[in-house]
Amino acid sequence: MITEEERRAPVVAPRLSHDPEVIVFNLKRRFSGVSATVNALVPLQMQQWQLGYCGNTLPNGVEGMSLAQAVRVSRRPPAGREFRIWHVRRDPEMMAGLFARDVLRLPIRLVFTSAAQHRHGAFVRGLISRMDAVISTTSRAAAFVPNTTAVVPHGIALHRFSPPADKFQAWAESGLPGRYGIGVFGRVRHDKGTDVFVDAMIEALPALPGATAVIAGLCQPRHQAYQDELKARIAAAGLTDRVIFLGEVPMGDIHLWYQRCLVCVACPRYEPFGLTPFEAGASGCALVCSRTGAFEALIEPGVQGQLVPTGDAAATAQAVCEVLQTPEHAVAMGQRARERVAGSFALQDEASGIGRVYERLWHGAR
Repeated sequence: MITEEERRAPVVAPRLSHDPEVIVFNLKRRFSGVSATVNALVPLQMQQWQLGYCGNTLPNGVEGMSLAQAVRVSRRPPAGREFRIWHVRRDPEMMAGLFARDVLRLPIRLVFTSAAQHRHGAFVRGLISRMDAVISTTSRAAAFVPNTTAVVPHGIALHRFSPPADKFQAWAESGLPGRYGIGVFGRVRHDKGTDVFVDAMIEALPALPGATAVIAGLCQPRHQAYQDELKARIAAAGLTDRVIFLGEVPMGDIHLWYQRCLVCVACPRYEPFGLTPFEAGASGCALVCSRTGAFEALIEPGVQGQLVPTGDAAATAQAVCEVLQTPEHAVAMGQRARERVAGSFALQDEASGIGRVYERLWHGAR
């Protein structure tokens, strides 16, 4: 059983192993939700296993080996084990692992983490069926993967994502207008529901004179016209000074914006899991989320916040106003959101669940 002190303790990571028993893969160059998961887990897993990491340098400073180096180091089993484990999370990583295991005949076993909450295409289903173990992040995701080994939800680093002493003072230190903030976090694009947030804020902000809304996330060039149209809507509503685009927030600063905001809105049209409201909840934000991803496992309506249908700006606006019936009401919801994340979604719990899958593979080889 993990104690509250262990849940809150910061992770101090040793060096990566030159003879790893587990290699964690993160081969995508662009930072994504999967990258964030790996970035959080790797330092903790380095305390638990002889660990290797294959991929680009992580924001936490961990440098990765190349795929070719991972193949070379895996030509023989690690000391004391019959095989290495390659933990992969993307389709190309599954393909690389299958080639290494089945064509190069390397002594490895493949663990895949699946978050998607839909039926995979035939090709991907074939890849997943050939994994040695599969971890699903939610029960809903597991329903689409018949060979799921274990359900292990994503976890949050509670020492990093923690509430400030005073939400209103934290907002004041941001330099933005208003008494408190309402934030949405993630890339600016249609599937993330940025337009839903903007339309909800256009409806809700006139009734919330103390609020300023912030949109924290990168807008890629192909979505620039979409963002420009949203800014035009905001200007037409006379809210340019109350709905502010922050752009891409550095990874090292994102926790500060969770601390500054009183309410976090997450309104994607589809999300496999969705880390941002979990991080925001750990930081003491009241939550308004659409019914997708793992959000229904996080929020009990009226306790930590509210749930709304996907794509429904009017319902989102109403939910925000309900949460903010008084700012103090939102503060209390944020405190309960912190308790919920700390009790059920700690990073240490995720690492332990993954570790049990590793041990099951090694134990089965005896």
